[in-house]
Amino acid sequence: MIGYYIHHQGSGHRMRAEAITDRLRVPVVALSSADITSTVFADRITLTRDDLTDTPSDVDANGALHWAPRLDDGLRTRMVEIAEFVSVHRPDAMVVDVSVEVTAFVRLLGVPVVVTAMPGERTDPPHLLAYRLADAIIAPWPKELYQPQWLTPHLHKTTFTGGISRFDGRPVRIDPDCESDVLVLTGTGGATTSQAAVSQLAGDHPELTIRGLGPAFGTWSDDPWRELCSARLVVTNAGQGSVADVAVAQKPAVILPQERPFDEQLRTGRNLARAGLAYVAPSWPTASEWDTILASIPDAAPPWSQWRTAGAAGRAAAAIEAVLG
Repeated sequence: MIGYYIHHQGSGHRMRAEAITDRLRVPVVALSSADITSTVFADRITLTRDDLTDTPSDVDANGALHWAPRLDDGLRTRMVEIAEFVSVHRPDAMVVDVSVEVTAFVRLLGVPVVVTAMPGERTDPPHLLAYRLADAIIAPWPKELYQPQWLTPHLHKTTFTGGISRFDGRPVRIDPDCESDVLVLTGTGGATTSQAAVSQLAGDHPELTIRGLGPAFGTWSDDPWRELCSARLVVTNAGQGSVADVAVAQKPAVILPQERPFDEQLRTGRNLARAGLAYVAPSWPTASEWDTILASIPDAAPPWSQWRTAGAAGRAAAAIEAVLG
């Protein structure tokens, strides 16, 4: 069996884990501080949070790690829970998406580790440690469009899967009840897009149907596939899951990279723009920019096949199973 550590920030890590687990041929136990309810996992272990201290100290262990606050009860309990999981369940491997600390800890317990890489400038000592410790690395984007230098020493154990979307394999069908000219999506990881901005856009273009879907609009859906398929243009952030979902739906897109550690979304946005897959803007477009964007929505889909979403989760599953021997 396999243990699968899922970071609690946002929902992208969880959705990616569900897509990959659905294609694995061995039981998977999910470990996370997030609320994991999917039945795709054989079991789910809720980990104690390690970020509830008001005044954490020496969180990076003198630059060696990312998050290991000194004398933090939550961190201690969390690591004990992971150790108990390893002791009781005896996993054959552990997938970590993502945490340098969990990667190092389970490897010290003798468990082979598969690490999910993230875009951006991952040249700091903690990231380099995680990639060095990994038995295998999953890079969920196309190698043809992005091969960061910091992964070069580890190419022999890296699988560039392409973008991983839980919607891969679903038919693209327009639902008349969900049709829109512009669909604005926000996720749970935080976004600068506001209801006021979308309302202003709708006011400037009353001839268009403009929908907002996500926490910013109080209309969260865990499965926005019908809305995606039924939109002429999608506006979303540059998270790995968001981009992969738009690619599977084959939709023209405006991508708004959000501020994230290590310039994660900024790097993805640059790759998309360079490949001509989407209109990438550093912030919400101005009224005149929107006029240009809306007047030039293509009838044909961009060449999203370059993002290699078809079969991506299966390629990740195969890389994980290869570690099992």
